[in-house]
Amino acid sequence: MKANNISKILFFGLSFLLAEQPTKAQPILDGRVTVSNLAVSRADEKLFVAMDIDVSALDLKTNLEMLLTPTLTQGDAIVTLPPVLIAGRNRYYHHLRNGLTPDDATLYREGCIGVIEYRAVIPYETWMNTATLSARSQVRGCCGAPLSDADERLTALGFEPEKRYFVPVPVYVRPEAEAKILTVEGSANIDFPVNRTEIYDTYRNNPVELRKILATIDAVKADADTKIIGVTIKGYASPEGTYANNERLAKGRTQTLREYVQRQYDFPESLLTTDYEPEDWAGLERFVETSGLADRTAILAVIRSDLAPDAKEWRIKKNYPEAYAYLLANVYPGLRHSDYAVKYEVRAYTDVAEIRRLLKTQPQKLSLQEMYMAAQEMEPGSDEYAETFEIAVRMFPDDPTANLNAATTAMMRGDLKRAERYLSKAGDRAEALYARGVLAALSERYDAAAAIFEEARGRGIAEAEEALRQVGELANEPK
Repeated sequence: MKANNISKILFFGLSFLLAEQPTKAQPILDGRVTVSNLAVSRADEKLFVAMDIDVSALDLKTNLEMLLTPTLTQGDAIVTLPPVLIAGRNRYYHHLRNGLTPDDATLYREGCIGVIEYRAVIPYETWMNTATLSARSQVRGCCGAPLSDADERLTALGFEPEKRYFVPVPVYVRPEAEAKILTVEGSANIDFPVNRTEIYDTYRNNPVELRKILATIDAVKADADTKIIGVTIKGYASPEGTYANNERLAKGRTQTLREYVQRQYDFPESLLTTDYEPEDWAGLERFVETSGLADRTAILAVIRSDLAPDAKEWRIKKNYPEAYAYLLANVYPGLRHSDYAVKYEVRAYTDVAEIRRLLKTQPQKLSLQEMYMAAQEMEPGSDEYAETFEIAVRMFPDDPTANLNAATTAMMRGDLKRAERYLSKAGDRAEALYARGVLAALSERYDAAAAIFEEARGRGIAEAEEALRQVGELANEPK
């Protein structure tokens, strides 16, 4: 872990390239030897050659032998693969008695072997991508003197040059620990007698509406992990009637509702706060704006004008009587409402197992720092690891750290579009700059990535040094 609370993990390795050039059976040495099941493949830095060599028709005399040497050539470059030696009876025992074979060849006795399963592994070099594989055969006499030589083409290799990729070190930012203050909100339409401020808890729909407020408070109180630190009530009246009277009603009804809640819970006086809005013109505007009223545009102009509230209401009532009657009967009752908010603090969690459980059930109770702590106990790159950072950014959609870490995880999984979206909200800290360089490099915009990494290095991101080296090499590779 670095001093600035940055953690690192390596990206998963890239899969190796595999290619093959299978060929049909082909005769060599005037048809006395047949090569079949030929395949050449490349993985990492090795080249694999496999073939079946049928020597059953070779028919060598007892003092003769045949040396078969596969070779790879490309221009002046040549590599000799391990040879095989098929010997007649006398030559075979000669080699056994002397304990050696020419050219370190694998020795076989003619007539006792039908098909040789040839396998060879050699170091891979780039020029081999388009090399030619041949079989050089030499028949030798009793003293090892060559009697005949042949060099016959088996196949031409056709490997594509191996594409190299940018492999960055992802940088995560550890979120700062902070208090978890949450708020749950709601709205209730309490019915009051006309022009009065008293609450009757059995009046009209009041049992249901009052229960909404109490149920919200109860849900928070019942959770052992939470502590209520504030309850706010704001009352609204509708524009009907005079502004002065509506102010009296909004203020008085809000105070009455506060006293009702206080009686239910005996909260400290400082815990309950109130506010009021004499007339809910904003709520009326929202309704009219999305309505199908015939005079919608004209009514909106009145609502948005600089007229005094009483003058606005009078003008709508006088100039648009049908619309006003509709609003009075269907919209104004909903504008007489009480909005409430319960603010509470959630305790800190240190048990990773508990945090992982809450990630699945109640992620809203976790801080970014707690989610990050749980992720450190997960397998980097796993589905659970990625989902943890996705949950974090869903819970804190505008937090730069949450967006930066989610972007880094998305790039690990190859989702560059998602990463780009998160990076747009990741802020301008040095780690975010580095992440934007990673996105550019993974998108193969190497010149742009180099410029970004250069700046990130200057701002103290050590990982930018290796990133610069890689993009410099990739930018100079042939297209």
